[in-house]
Amino acid sequence: MALLDVVKWENKEGEIIYRFPEGSISMGAQLIVMEHQEAVFFREGRALDSFGAGRHTLKTGNIPILEKLVNLPFGGKSPFPAEVYFLNKTEIPNLKWGTRQPMQLMDPTFNLAIPVRAFGNYSIRINDSKPLLMMAIGTWKAFTTDAIGTALRDQIIIPKIQDLISETMIKQNITIFKMTAYLDEIATAGKAKISEDFTSFGIELVRFAVESINAPEEDESVKRLKKALADKAEIGIMGQDDYKMKRTFDTMEKAASSNGAGGMMGAGMGFGMGQQMGTMMQGAMGSAQGGQGAAVKCPSCGVANKPDAKFCSECGKEMIVTRACPKCQAKIKPDAKFCPECGASLQDVKCAKCGAAMQAGAKFCPECGEKSA
Repeated sequence: MALLDVVKWENKEGEIIYRFPEGSISMGAQLIVMEHQEAVFFREGRALDSFGAGRHTLKTGNIPILEKLVNLPFGGKSPFPAEVYFLNKTEIPNLKWGTRQPMQLMDPTFNLAIPVRAFGNYSIRINDSKPLLMMAIGTWKAFTTDAIGTALRDQIIIPKIQDLISETMIKQNITIFKMTAYLDEIATAGKAKISEDFTSFGIELVRFAVESINAPEEDESVKRLKKALADKAEIGIMGQDDYKMKRTFDTMEKAASSNGAGGMMGAGMGFGMGQQMGTMMQGAMGSAQGGQGAAVKCPSCGVANKPDAKFCSECGKEMIVTRACPKCQAKIKPDAKFCPECGASLQDVKCAKCGAAMQAGAKFCPECGEKSA
C-alpha cells in the first residue's frame, strides 16, 4: 500500500465532518488544515491530537502520541494506523427540521386529540470538535451532514418543539389553527431550550426558526374540530336562540325531505314544520316588539300586531284576539286551557324523547325534531 504524503480536505458549503480515506499515512507527511477547519486524530475510538489552521508536518516531535504508533522498520517514513477527521467550523446554514409523522396533541378548547405537524430551519457552528466527534462516531454512526441533521432533529429538536407547542396551546387556550400567531415566540423559546443540549455536543445553535405549525386537512379529528369551531362562530354571530331555531329548521327540513317521507307522511311533516316555524316566528316577532308577549295576526290581512292592539297597524281593521284549536280549528280565547268545542287540551306538553316543552298540537319537537305521539 502506498504511503500518503499529503492529508487535506477541500470541503464544500454545508459539509460538517469528513473522514479521511483509509490508508497508511507516512511519518513526515504534510497535514494541511484550512482557515475554517480543524483536524482531529483518532485511534480505537479515542481522540488523540487536534490541529488548527496551517500546514503541519506529522512527526513524533509535534505529535508525541504517535511515537507509540510508529513502526520503526520503515526508517524515516514509518506509517501509523490512526484515523483523521476534518471538521468545518464555519456556520452551517439552512439545515431543515420537521416532523416525520404528525404529533398527537390535545386541543385545550374541545379536549380533542389533534395530529400536529411542524417545520422550520436552523444553523449551527462547531465550537468543540471532540464531543461532537465522540457522539457522531460512537453513538450516531453519522458522518454526513444529513445523518447528523437527522440525529439532531429526532433526538433533540422535535421532542423540545412538541413540548413547546403543547405548552403554548394550553397557556393561551387556543386551537392548533391559531398557532401561526405564535411562531416567533415558539422559535425564541425553542432556541433557548435546544441550545442547552447542542452545547453538550460542542455545537452552537446560531439560528432557529419555526416556519409552519399545521394539521392535515384530511384527518377526521381535524374535520370535527373545524366543524365545532364553525358552529361556535355561528352561535357568536346569530346568538344562542336564533342558532337553536336554525338547527330546528334544518332538522325538520331534513326529516321532511328524507327518502321515506312521501305522500301523507311528507304532507304531515310539512304541516308540522310550518306550524312550528310559525310558532317560533311569532315568538321572535313578539321579542322584537318589546318582549310583551306573542304577536297576534290580523284576521283580515295576516300582519303580526302587538297582543294588545285593537286595530291592525297594516289594514286598520279591528283585531279579534282569538286562536285556533289545534284539533278542531274552532276559534277560542288565547288563555283558554281546553277547547270549548271539542274539549282538547291546549296546555303545553313535553317531548317524549328529549323532554323539551312543546306547544299543544305541535307535530314535532322544536329541540330534537322528534314526531309527537
